[in-house]
Amino acid sequence: MTRLVECVKLGISAEGLDEAPFPGPKGQEIFEKVSKQAWKEWLTKQTMLINENKLASFDPKHRAFLAEERTKFLFEGNNDMPEGYVPPKDE
Repeated sequence: MTRLVECVKLGISAEGLDEAPFPGPKGQEIFEKVSKQAWKEWLTKQTMLINENKLASFDPKHRAFLAEERTKFLFEGNNDMPEGYVPPKDE
């Protein structure tokens, strides 16, 4: 049976994640309040942020930056692009 959540990002009732994306209170909050679709959108944005800002997953400052951006994206409605970002051209 599909688990539905009231997605804070999309503002609709949608299919929830199958499990918390990571341990701890923040992972549990995301599990309870974020849909699969919104989480997928975050993963796409996270990849773009990592590439555009040349972030390293092992650097604590970079991890903190991504956690802050994740909160802004999922819970605060912020979808700003990194400074200097140029979207790919359609070919």
